[in-house]
Amino acid sequence: MGMTSNQPYLLRAFYEWIVDNNLTPYIVVNATNPNVDVPQEFVKDGQIVLNISPGACVNFMLDIEGISFQARFGGQPRRLSMPCDAVMAIYARENGAGTVFATEEEFEKTNPEGTKEPVEEAPVPPKRGKPSLKVIK
Repeated sequence: MGMTSNQPYLLRAFYEWIVDNNLTPYIVVNATNPNVDVPQEFVKDGQIVLNISPGACVNFMLDIEGISFQARFGGQPRRLSMPCDAVMAIYARENGAGTVFATEEEFEKTNPEGTKEPVEEAPVPPKRGKPSLKVIK
């Protein structure tokens, strides 16, 4: 059985880390995703960059399903929503600290067979001497 995507968890962690450091979290969103609801007039090259800081957003929600919030664009309050997998990157505006998420296609390209199954790893050689990890029983 496959695991759920780790992206919503990573997004939340980066969001909290950036906010806790008193920086401004920005996300880059793939606006070509049909489930993305953002002001199209601010989309450039299929992407939109959004300030998701607590000061810029009202009713901010970030969960397994996605991100939704209200923000002002040109003085008009707008409701925005997007699935987590449409978020291409999250970073701090001030210093660029954050992460870029690989797309499914990029992930498949890194896997030689083009499958989503993990690549089989080489067998681990037997350790000599004492193991460094403590076994918890």
